[in-house]
Amino acid sequence: MKVLVFGASGFIGFPVCQALSRGGHVVYGVTRSESNVKKLAVEEIIPIVGEYTDSKPWVSLVPTLDVVISAVGGADIRNLDVSLLRAVSEAAQTTRPASAPKLTYIMTSGIWIHGDNRKDVVTDTTPIVNPPDLLTWRPEVEQQHVNDQVLNGIVIRPALLYGKSGSVLESLFKIASEGKVAWYGTPGGRYSLVHADDLADLYLRVSEKAQLLGGKIIDAANPQTESVDDFLDKLVDVSGAKGPYEYLKPSNVFEAAIATTVLLRPYLARALVGWEPRKPGLIDGLPVYYAAWLATQKN
Repeated sequence: MKVLVFGASGFIGFPVCQALSRGGHVVYGVTRSESNVKKLAVEEIIPIVGEYTDSKPWVSLVPTLDVVISAVGGADIRNLDVSLLRAVSEAAQTTRPASAPKLTYIMTSGIWIHGDNRKDVVTDTTPIVNPPDLLTWRPEVEQQHVNDQVLNGIVIRPALLYGKSGSVLESLFKIASEGKVAWYGTPGGRYSLVHADDLADLYLRVSEKAQLLGGKIIDAANPQTESVDDFLDKLVDVSGAKGPYEYLKPSNVFEAAIATTVLLRPYLARALVGWEPRKPGLIDGLPVYYAAWLATQKN
């Protein structure tokens, strides 16, 4: 396959590009910074530098692509998700041969969309009725992707990511390294989680079976949730911080989303593409994951 990845140097996009390349596919990675060109090229990912919404650097590839993956992030993600979908859909409609299969477009969403709920177990196909304030817009945008008339739209919703440089947990690890573990939430919360490498494996599997998966929204998470209390307690021990840990009251919608408990038991990834997470959970593997984050802080 030929695959174009937006956000190719990011926490999700880079492992996805690596997994696709290892799988034998030709991977084009779109990055906004020249400084990421070497990072991509040494991994046999073909760098394309430019703003995501500027189609000039990548539009000529659309006639021969099999899959496009959006793994972008940032404060303007709502507008970026919509504008990228529109740009790729228009390019596919105007440049691809009439006989070509629909171009697959995979959007990256997130399991926080299910909302905070400490009572009810949810799955990939549970209706979204109470998204957090940060993501009230996302259900509609997900539907735009899976219902696009030109593209073969698929949505993957990663759980809270761990491993590598830490993703959202990077801020917490930094606080812990300074001697105190304090994080957003209240006692009794649970995290739905996925390691960056396991998530990348799912993107590879979905890409390879994409023509069978159009219109699907797939949650990406380990089969079991983990106690936030236990995680923070373990972090005190692993980091050498002064205990006990404490909870912080969220002061904005992003911090409130971090405190979200989603009792998620996903099934579609396992049933449709045989995906099984392999990495140790966050708590069991925390000494390794914290050490990996520490390594990213060294010159």
